[in-house]
This record gives sequence, C-alpha cells and structure tokens, in this order.
Amino acid sequence: MDFIINSFIEAFRLIFALDQDVFNAVFISLKVSLTAIVLSSIVSLPLGFIIAEKNFVGKRLIIMILNTLMGVPTVVVGLLVYTFISRQGPLGMLNLLFTSKAMIIGQFILAFPILTSLTISAIQAVDERVAETALTLGANKRQLAYTVFLEARFGLLAAVISGFGRIIGEVGSAMILGGNIKGVTRTISTYIALQSSMGETERGIALGIILILMTFLINLLFNYFQHR
Repeated sequence: MDFIINSFIEAFRLIFALDQDVFNAVFISLKVSLTAIVLSSIVSLPLGFIIAEKNFVGKRLIIMILNTLMGVPTVVVGLLVYTFISRQGPLGMLNLLFTSKAMIIGQFILAFPILTSLTISAIQAVDERVAETALTLGANKRQLAYTVFLEARFGLLAAVISGFGRIIGEVGSAMILGGNIKGVTRTISTYIALQSSMGETERGIALGIILILMTFLINLLFNYFQHR
C-alpha cells in the first residue's frame, strides 16, 4: 500500500514540477494526434456524408467494412504501415519510419473508419424533413449539405472526439512506427509502456493521470457545447 501511495505522490510531484520528459511526451502526443484527427476529419466527414446520402451498389458492404475496421488492433495497423514505409517497402525512399509523420499516418488510418462510420450514422439520424425543407426553400447542393451538417453537428463532434480518444492513447502503432525516440516520437502511451517495463511506475502514473485529465477535459468541452 505504501508503494502505491508513494508512487502517486511522486507522480503528482512530477506533474506540478513540470518535468521536461513528461511534458515533452504530452506535447508530442498532442501534436501527432491533433494533426491526425484534423486530417482524418477533412477526409472522413465529407466521405461519410456522401455515403449516407447516396444510394449505390455496394453501400451496405462499404459500411460493414468500415464497421469492421473500427476494431482493428493498433499494432496491426502499425505493422501494415511499417511494411510500406520501411527501407524494403515501396515508400522506403521517403524516410518516414521512426518519425512523427509515420505516426500521423498510422493514427490517420486508425481514426478514419471511426469518423466515417459515425458520420454516416449521424447524417442518417437527421430528420428527412430537414433536407426536404431546405430544398423547398431553394437550397443548392452546398447549402443542403451545410444544413444537414449543422443539424448533425453534435453527432459529428462526438465522432471526432471518439476518433481522438481512439488514437491519443494507442501504443502499438506509435511504438512500431515511431520507435519511442526520446524527444522525437515518444508519446504519452509509449512512455508509460517504457516506464512500466523498467519498473519506474511514478512517471507512468503521472502520464496516466495527464492522459485521463485530457480525455476528461475534451468530454467536458463536448458537453458544454452540447448544452449550449
């Protein structure tokens, strides 16, 4: 029991002392995950809207594939990306391996099916009368899309938050593609894994507390906008 209490005391000391190694990992995590979620949102939200609104052959199959990909282990995604960007891979000449760019690619792929699937659900949940009313009032395609997006905004925001939650704490992809290099690709989750393997639980607990607080603040912000 004393060991646990002392570990938490030391963890809070590291947080309040603004320990450089701890906050470097936090900064890298935020930089990589925010970049990945923004890029994924730019692609996934319009694509999800198109899939939801259009009727075409294979639509149900695409939705099933997206739902399946939502549960793919992060280490599998990391391994697949690794085969493409390693020296022997087709993109090896780009020298992306063990860089933050490689981690962004991995997290983009992880977030993509989540954002797309939840966008489809959010758009399909919008009352059909919203689109009908917009068309009756003379809305063009762009205005119609904006109206539907506005109506589904909380569902879309929830999709983005879910995608961010999926990637901010992932370990497998980040470890394989980033290499856990100190000050370069060491994220919160890979740092926790490293400290745990070394038996130094204090930094791991400190990072775990920060990760939980970040997730809580994001959900708090979402609830604030939802109530507004």
